[in-house]
Amino acid sequence: MSTPTRTIPALGRTTAPIGLGCMGMSWAYTSRADAYSVDGVDVIRAALDRGITLLDTSDAYAAGTNEELVGRAISGRRDEAIIATKGGLVGHVVDGRPTLERDGRPKHLREAVDASLRRLGVDVIDLYYLHRIDPQVPVEESWGTLAEAVRAGKVRAIGLSEVTTEQADTAHGIHPVAAIQSELSLWTRDALGVGTNSDGAAAGDLVGWCAAHEAIFVPFSPLGRGFLTGALDPGTLPDSDFRAHLPRFTGDAARTNLRLVETVREIAERHGATPAQVALAWVLARGPEVIPIPGTTRITRLDENLGATTLELGADDLSILDGLPAAAGSRY
Repeated sequence: MSTPTRTIPALGRTTAPIGLGCMGMSWAYTSRADAYSVDGVDVIRAALDRGITLLDTSDAYAAGTNEELVGRAISGRRDEAIIATKGGLVGHVVDGRPTLERDGRPKHLREAVDASLRRLGVDVIDLYYLHRIDPQVPVEESWGTLAEAVRAGKVRAIGLSEVTTEQADTAHGIHPVAAIQSELSLWTRDALGVGTNSDGAAAGDLVGWCAAHEAIFVPFSPLGRGFLTGALDPGTLPDSDFRAHLPRFTGDAARTNLRLVETVREIAERHGATPAQVALAWVLARGPEVIPIPGTTRITRLDENLGATTLELGADDLSILDGLPAAAGSRY
């Protein structure tokens, strides 16, 4: 069976229904700071071999070295890849853990675009996101700066991350929004209009917004940062892994959330699939404009994730998954 594809209208290109989140190859989920890890390069190239061409990174991940990793991996294969990166967050390490602060000033964003081009080793970035809206800077100024980068030929299309539908409307009135990236999974459904985003604001139906505006919706952490795979023991995470400090991964909340995984596992067993595949299939079923970006550092997991694109969940399966209780604990 051939792998299905999904379309990115703003770029006029198709890709596999899932992309590849590259952050964890060098930041946040590991203490390893080597931007040139051989396994990361191999995983990215294996993704391209399989038609997984949407590669997601950011200048905030490991102070830009994650972009360098992606740049090395696509060397000689630039035309195959759809490069998505972001600006507007500045990464730091505090007490051994990664932290981020917002900077949406036009000057910073202009410099960030140029720096990303250099680190990635490309002449143009396919998709560039405003990583977060800076409350100290009007969105019109930040978004207008990224629109300038499109007109200058440095970026092909621009997107937003972790916004509300109202903010998307404001930006879209200035320059077309090609993509919105937010967290979406079985335990985080804010983007479907049922909760608030990381700023505490009602996100609205972002997936529906994208469908109505010929934009793609790109869910990050579609596997609950690995929790929904059933293969992660949160009690074994090292202190350097930022998940060890997230409310959903600790104490009573973690034990409660394991019940969600058991339901996913039961459905997976009926289909001869894995919990990760079921969790991804549920996300993919939200609509054809949805292209999740699960991350991995293993080619075997890459293939497992790709298997979700041909997994057909029945109406009863979807009803059970739709009815799962909210996750215990906040996102951050």
